[in-house]
Amino acid sequence: MGNLRDILDAAARGVFPPPDGRTTVLPQPSRRDAGVLSFTAHSVVFVDEDPAWVYDTLAAADCDALAASMSPRFLTALLDRTGRVAETVDALVVGSPLPGPPSLALTEIEDPDHPRVVSSRRRRDEVRVWAAQGGVVVLGRGVAGRLEVAVEVEEDVRHRGLGRALVGAARHLGGGEPVWAQISPGNARSTRAFRAAGYLPVGAEALLTVRREPGVGAVSARARSSGCSHSR
Repeated sequence: MGNLRDILDAAARGVFPPPDGRTTVLPQPSRRDAGVLSFTAHSVVFVDEDPAWVYDTLAAADCDALAASMSPRFLTALLDRTGRVAETVDALVVGSPLPGPPSLALTEIEDPDHPRVVSSRRRRDEVRVWAAQGGVVVLGRGVAGRLEVAVEVEEDVRHRGLGRALVGAARHLGGGEPVWAQISPGNARSTRAFRAAGYLPVGAEALLTVRREPGVGAVSARARSSGCSHSR
């Protein structure tokens, strides 16, 4: 099946792990990123832990085997075992690349101290940010080096299609690569924007992150609350 990036690249092409009800355990692609991916009837746990412990803990989850990897019991045990934290289980979507420049007028932000640049660098590498009137779009390399997008839309210009335009623009800005996003399932506004922009559902993801010192991350929390998407 290959490594995590191989699995993600295949999923972006519409080729998924076999729906055999099994779980694949892989090492973390980096110290920063650990977690669980759930596809149709197949899960991938990417964590630097003993695979035997993972399988034993899944078996003890006391739920349907197909749901075990995303069950609260298993995820809590995994967080306790690794000493990490998690915010939510996200819907994972991907958009294929589009040719040419985006139709939306964008200006790249070069300021490394911009709040969205600072917050995104906690989760991604090679972060780039573009501004439009009323919003921003962020691209950076996240889990296993995949290209991830996040957007923000200012309150006074919402409900005008700007969020959809921003996430659509990301498909033009990715340099020919698929663009990924993680969306809280309860964020219906974001879900509609990504679907309208041509992104397709891939599965679910629980990202386990390293604990931060108290007080660190306040800017990131404010930034996510102000946008149409809290994509990681």
